[in-house]
Amino acid sequence: MLDQVRSGALIIEDPVAPDYERVDELLRAYGDLKVGFVDCTVLAIVERLGEPKLATLDHRHFGVMRPRHVEALQLLPA
Repeated sequence: MLDQVRSGALIIEDPVAPDYERVDELLRAYGDLKVGFVDCTVLAIVERLGEPKLATLDHRHFGVMRPRHVEALQLLPA
C-alpha cells in the first residue's frame, strides 16, 4: 500500500476545517455505538468527496453510519 501511495496510485486525503464540524456531529449522533474520531473523520471526508464506496474492514460501524450524500456506503470488500 505504501508503494501505491508513493507512486501516486493512491492519494491520501487530509481533513479540512469544515470536516471537523461534521466529525463533531457524527461523534454525537453515534456516541452510543462508541464510534471513534478516525471513523467519523473518514465518513466526513467521504461525504465531502461525494464518494459512494469505502474500502474498510469495519463493516460494524460503517454499516450503521448514514452518510449525507447517499443512502448507504458501498463497503468494500463486500
